[in-house]
Amino acid sequence: MASELPFSRSDSRGPGRPPGAEARSAATALWCAERGWPVHPLSPGRKTPVANCARCRAPGHDRRRCSCLPTGRWCHGFRAATLDPAAIERWWGGDPRLGVGVACGPAGLVVVDIDAHERPLPDRGRLLPGVGIPEEVDLTGLANGFHTLGVLAALRGAASPADDGSTLRVRTPSGGLHVWYRASSGHRWQCSTGSGGGRALAWQVDIRAHGGYIVAPGTVTGAGAYTPVGTVREVAPLPAWLARELERTGHLAQARTPARAVVPSRAREAVLAAGGRAGAPDRALSSLLAEVAACAAVPEGAAFSEKLNRAAYTAGGLVAAGRLGEDEAERFLEEVAERARPGRRGRYGAIIRGGLSAGRHRPLVLGDRP
Repeated sequence: MASELPFSRSDSRGPGRPPGAEARSAATALWCAERGWPVHPLSPGRKTPVANCARCRAPGHDRRRCSCLPTGRWCHGFRAATLDPAAIERWWGGDPRLGVGVACGPAGLVVVDIDAHERPLPDRGRLLPGVGIPEEVDLTGLANGFHTLGVLAALRGAASPADDGSTLRVRTPSGGLHVWYRASSGHRWQCSTGSGGGRALAWQVDIRAHGGYIVAPGTVTGAGAYTPVGTVREVAPLPAWLARELERTGHLAQARTPARAVVPSRAREAVLAAGGRAGAPDRALSSLLAEVAACAAVPEGAAFSEKLNRAAYTAGGLVAAGRLGEDEAERFLEEVAERARPGRRGRYGAIIRGGLSAGRHRPLVLGDRP
C-alpha cells in the first residue's frame, strides 16, 4: 500500500484551491479507504458534511429507519462513510469539488485536535479539567491548545502529541494541528469539544473519535488546506499516558455487555477449512466474527460497522496470505452480518467489500495480530 498521499506538499500549501485539487479529492478518498478509514463527502470549500436530501431534512425524520444509507446515499454525514471504491468513485466523480471526511469511530481512530484560536484565557480550573494548577504557577504566555497540551504532557513526564513525529500530523488552515492515533482494539473512545461542562481533556484541545469525523489531509476549504506535517503518513498507536488521561476525563464509553452470541457454525467451518491447518485463521478471525454476531443483541450503538470492517480487513489479510479463499471469506462475512443486521445487505455489503479490499494490501501471516 503506498504511503504517500495523492498530492504533493507544494500543492497543498496556503489558502485557495491549488491546481488539480478537484481531481485529487477522489484519489484522497480512495487513499483513506485503502487504509480502512471510511470516508464521506464534505461540502465544497467547507469542512462540514454535505447536506441531507430533502426527505432526510424533513421534521421528524428517523435516520435509523432511513433508506438513504442502505442504498448508498451520503445523507447523515459521517454515518454514511464507506470503504466501497464504487461508492467513492460515484460520489466524488459526480462532484469532484467535494472535500473528504473520515469517520473516526469506524476507522478506529482517535485524533487530537489542537486549536490555536485567539481567545481570552479561562479560569485555571478549565485549563486542564481535573488537574489543579497551583496559584503560584505563572501562566504568562499560555495562549492556546498547544500550550495547555504541552503543560499536561509535562506534568505526566511525556512529550506533547504536537511534537510526535511517529504518527500522521496535519496542519489546519487556522494554524491548529490534528494528531492522528490508532485506538487499541476494544476501546470505544468518545469525542469532546472545548473544556466546559462534560468530558474535556484541555482548553482548546478537542478529541475526534466515536460519534465524529476528521477532515482528511489534502482537503482544501475556503480558509486553506489541511497539510500533512513532515513525511510520516502512518498512524501510530494511542500513547498509553494519553489513553489514561482520556479515560480519566471521561472519554472512554462504558462497555456494554451484549447477550452471548455464537459465530454461525457454517462460517466457523469455512474459516477452519480454508486455513490449511486447523485453527490457524480461527485464532485471528473468530473473535472478530463473534463480535459482529453479538451485535444482534444490540439494535443500536453496537459499533456494528466498525466491527464488521475490522473482521473484513482481517479476512482480506488472510486472503492475501493464501490462508482463506476470497469467495469463502465474503460468504461467511455476509452470513454473520445478515444474522446481526437482517435485511441491510446494501449497507453491510459495501463495508465487507471495502474491508476485504483494504486488507488484501496487508497479508496476514502466521503469528500476526489483526
